[in-house]
Amino acid sequence: MSVIELHGIKRQYTIGDIVVRALRGIDLDVQKGEFLAIMGPSGSGKSTLMNTLGCLDKPTEGSYILDGLETSKASTDEFADIRNEKIGFVFQGFNLLSRTSAVENVELPLFYDRSGKKIDARERAVAALRDVGLGDRLDHTPNQLSGGQQQRVAIARAMVKDPAFILADEPTGNLDTEMSIEIMSLFQELNSRGKTIVMVTHEPDVAVYCKRIITLRDGSIVSDVPVTDRRDAAGDLAAWREKNGHLA
Repeated sequence: MSVIELHGIKRQYTIGDIVVRALRGIDLDVQKGEFLAIMGPSGSGKSTLMNTLGCLDKPTEGSYILDGLETSKASTDEFADIRNEKIGFVFQGFNLLSRTSAVENVELPLFYDRSGKKIDARERAVAALRDVGLGDRLDHTPNQLSGGQQQRVAIARAMVKDPAFILADEPTGNLDTEMSIEIMSLFQELNSRGKTIVMVTHEPDVAVYCKRIITLRDGSIVSDVPVTDRRDAAGDLAAWREKNGHLA
């Protein structure tokens, strides 16, 4: 089952007399349960593609079908609803409210729910935090958590509405080596449970934890390959900690 279907996606911007062709006809299919990395040099179109996938921007041309819904025909309100219901965002900078507890941060997306479903926000948030190994940190504020723990809170917040896929933008960009591997271990665990994950990264040593890598250049996909030598993040984390004298 396809979660993401892109057909002929183009995005261009006009700056004065200059036309910038950020995306030049992207075709992409992402199946449920995939773990995809998007890579490419600066100016390759990674950010524009991420904004398109995240329903933060509409393409100039082409079709984007997200979990069976054609997004290009949606009104502004429908577009926002699709984004809020179907996509869980994880950012490099965590984007947590600094004076708010972990569980309250995770509850936030549920306050904007317009589906009409009856939801116990606290129960869902607690369950999401337990899923990422932070069941004992519910009342901690971000400044009481390590960088890796803050990113776990952000991942729990992304998952709390059970989205069609998680969209992660450089999720290890602000983390050291140990915490980066820890977060990739969590992503691999979530993916093994069936979560679809699309991650934008410029780090090859992070991308090797994914199942598939697409590479962009000049607004086009120049490579789309499976990861044949995929690393096991949990094993790498244990080895790193043993080597550096850290206990899990």
